[in-house]
Amino acid sequence: MRSALSCAGLGVLLLLVAGTFDAEPLYVTGAALLLLGAGALAWIGAGSIGARLTREIGVRSVIEEQPLEVKLFAQSGRLPLPPGWIDEPLLPEPLRLPAGRRQARVRIEVTFGRRGRRQLPPPALVLRDPFGLAQRVITGPATDEVLVLPRIFPVSVTAGGGDATPAHARASLLAAAETEIDGLRPWREGSPASRIHWQSFARGAGLMERKLISEADSRPLVVMDPRSPASPEALDAAVRAATSLIVHFAKRTGCSVLLPGDRRANVVEHDMAAWPALHVRLALLGEEVGPSLSAAQNRRGLVLYVAARPVDRAPRGLGRTPGGCLIVVPGQMGGRRAILEVAGCYGYPAGRHSGGAAVAALEGAA
Repeated sequence: MRSALSCAGLGVLLLLVAGTFDAEPLYVTGAALLLLGAGALAWIGAGSIGARLTREIGVRSVIEEQPLEVKLFAQSGRLPLPPGWIDEPLLPEPLRLPAGRRQARVRIEVTFGRRGRRQLPPPALVLRDPFGLAQRVITGPATDEVLVLPRIFPVSVTAGGGDATPAHARASLLAAAETEIDGLRPWREGSPASRIHWQSFARGAGLMERKLISEADSRPLVVMDPRSPASPEALDAAVRAATSLIVHFAKRTGCSVLLPGDRRANVVEHDMAAWPALHVRLALLGEEVGPSLSAAQNRRGLVLYVAARPVDRAPRGLGRTPGGCLIVVPGQMGGRRAILEVAGCYGYPAGRHSGGAAVAALEGAA
C-alpha cells in the first residue's frame, strides 16, 4: 500500500504548494494524484475485506506420473473481488482473475516425476489495482503434503541362461519341502495327496491341505539395497524395479520383501494386504542404510537382489541359493546377457547355476 499512500501524499503536497504560491496548474495535478492514490487504497482495501483462498487436494498420495487433481477456490467478502491473480506454486505462471467477481474456481492437474514426500507451499490471492499503486496479498491455507509413490512397470523375461533346465529347477524347488506343518489351507488342485488333512475333511470342514514351512521359504524374495547409488535417478530406477518385482510376484505366487532396517522379510500375499505399507516405505527410502542380508540367506526360492549401483556379483551367501539369484541393477552391464528387464533395470544371474533356476521361477510366476 506504500505506493498508494505516496501517490496521495504527493497530491496533498502539490495542493499545499498550489495554495501557498497560488499556482493554479498544480491544483489539477495534485487533486488527480490525491484521488488516484486514495481511490486505489480504498478500492483494494475494501475489496480485500473478507476475501479468502482455499485449496483442495483430491488425494494425499499419488503414483509417479499419475495426475493429481487440485482445486482452488477464491471468494470475496462483502464487495466483489478487485482485479488480481492467483499465485499457485504448482502453476508455471500466475492465473489472472478479472475484476467484479464474487468467486472464482480453478481446477488443475499436476504430475510428479519422482517419488518422495512433496511439500506444497500455500497459494496466495494477490489483489492489485491496474496502476500497481495498492496491493494486498491474501495467503491461502497452510502448506500441504503429498506422498509420491514409485511407479509400477511390467516385468519381462528377455532371455534364458545357465546350464540348469527350467524343469530341473522346478523339481529342485518342489523337492526342498520339509515335513513341519505351518498351518492349513483349502486344497488346491494338483497338490500331492499326502498333504491332505483328512481330519478336517472328516469334521466337515472341506478338503484341506497341510501348508509346509518351506513353502514360505520358497517364495521369491526381493532384496532392496539402496546404498551408494550411481545417481539419484539410478536410485529411483532401482526402487521402481523393486516395486514392480514385488507386485509381479505377489499377485501370482506370493512374495517376500527385505528392506533396509528389517531383520525379517515381509510377506506379501495374493490379497496385497501388506503392500500399501511397503509401497509407502519404498517411496521414502533413502540411501543411508542397507538391508540385513543374513535374513536373506539359505532361501529355497528365487532371490532378486536389487541394487542402486552396478555390481558384478551378489553379496556373500546369496549367490548359491537353490532357487537361483538375480542381480538387478540400473542399466546394462557390458559383456553379460540380461534375463530380466523392468523399469530401466536389468537382471543378471549371480552364479553359474542361477540362470536356469531363475528363469524357471520367473516362468512359474508368469
